[in-house]
Amino acid sequence: MKHDFIHLHLHSKYSMLDGMCRFEDIIEACKQNNMHACAITDHGYMYGAVEFYSSMAYAGLKPIIGLETYVVDDIRQKSREKNHLVLLVKNEIGYKNLLKIATLAATDGFYYKPAVDRAFLAAHAEGLIALSA
Repeated sequence: MKHDFIHLHLHSKYSMLDGMCRFEDIIEACKQNNMHACAITDHGYMYGAVEFYSSMAYAGLKPIIGLETYVVDDIRQKSREKNHLVLLVKNEIGYKNLLKIATLAATDGFYYKPAVDRAFLAAHAEGLIALSA
């Protein structure tokens, strides 16, 4: 029997100084609680996405790739207020868009933490599901 509950906001060991969940533990918890899927939404980066996807798929569980990003009004401003936003991949277009978002945030948008601005986010929203963080 499968439960209707699925974790959609989970920080793994790849969320620097914020998460400690190992993929083996996530898989075991899913199996013990009859959950057929789980999302990974690490802070700012997608370092664990491929390993998570492979581990979950191998275990017969549905991996949901995501990211908790920092959103700002304008990445060109150095002094800025950051808001959190969870983004989940819905399809291949969404995965490609999430990679673009994470890349911009870590390069042009980096100021203490990786951030993306609202305009870039809006232009690359196709195939993504947004949740409040």
